[in-house]
Amino acid sequence: MSRVSFEQLLEAGAHFGHLKCKWNPAMAPYIFMERNGIHIIDLYKTAAKIDEAATALKQIVKSGRKILFVSTKKQTKQIVAQKAASIGMPYVTERWPGGMLTNFTTIRKTVNKMSNIDKMSKDGLFDKLSKREKLQITRQRTKLEKNLGSIADLKRLPAALFVVDVMKEHIAVAEANRLNIPVFGVVDTNSNPNTVDFVIPANDDATKSVDVILTALCEAINEGIEEQNVEKMDTTVKTDSEAPVSPRRERRPRTTRTTKKVLEKANEEALNVKVAGNYVAKEEE
Repeated sequence: MSRVSFEQLLEAGAHFGHLKCKWNPAMAPYIFMERNGIHIIDLYKTAAKIDEAATALKQIVKSGRKILFVSTKKQTKQIVAQKAASIGMPYVTERWPGGMLTNFTTIRKTVNKMSNIDKMSKDGLFDKLSKREKLQITRQRTKLEKNLGSIADLKRLPAALFVVDVMKEHIAVAEANRLNIPVFGVVDTNSNPNTVDFVIPANDDATKSVDVILTALCEAINEGIEEQNVEKMDTTVKTDSEAPVSPRRERRPRTTRTTKKVLEKANEEALNVKVAGNYVAKEEE
C-alpha cells in the first residue's frame, strides 16, 4: 500500500508546477499535461517515488546513520525544521555554510566553539572577562547557534541529504555529489532531476505539499529507528544468553592445624585399638 494517496497529494497542491516557459526538459517524464501555461505533475509517479525514497531512507536509518535535511526557503524551512527535529535528525534551514560537506572538519571546529563558550560560563571564566568581551562572545554564540546549532550532534558526514528545491540548494547538492552522498530531493518542473539520486516530483513552493511528503518520509524513518532499537535489544539478549558459564569449582575443605591434630589423634587411637585386639587374640590362644 502506498504511503501517500493520490487524493492527499491533490489536496495539498503537489501537482502544480511552474510556467511552461521556465520548465526543464529533463522533467518531461514526470509532467502529466499543461494547463493555462502551467505544467501539471503526474501525481501517480510522485506517490511511487515517495514510496521508493521512504524505503531507501528507512534502510539508511536502520543501519544507524544520519540524514541531513536542507531547506532555506521561507515557505518550507519551518516545516522542515519541525519534522527533522521530531525524528532527531540534523537540519540546515538558515544559510548553507559553504564547505559544509567538503570541508566538514573545519565546520566541526566551528561548532565546537559553542561547547567551549558554554564550558567557559560553567567554569566561571566568563565572569572574569570585561563587558565588551562578554558581549562579543555572546553575539558569536548566538550567531553560531542560529546557523549551526541544528547540526551540533552531527559528528561525521551524513549518509544522505534530503533537499527541498534543488535549484536553490544547488551548492549543497553539488557538495553531496562530489562526495558520492546520495541526494533525496523534492524536484519541481523548473529543476534538473539528473543531480538527484531519488527524485520526488512535486510542488516545492507549497507548504502543504512539502508537509505531506515529509510526513510520509518521517514515518518511514521512525520505523527504521524502531527496528534498529529492537535489533539492538535482541542482540544484547542473545549475547547475554549465549555467554559461556564458567563451571564452579568444588571447594576443598581447608586443613587447619586443629584438624590435623584431631586426625592424628584419631589415627593413633585406632592403631592402639588394633594392637590391643591382636594382643588379646594371642593370649586367648
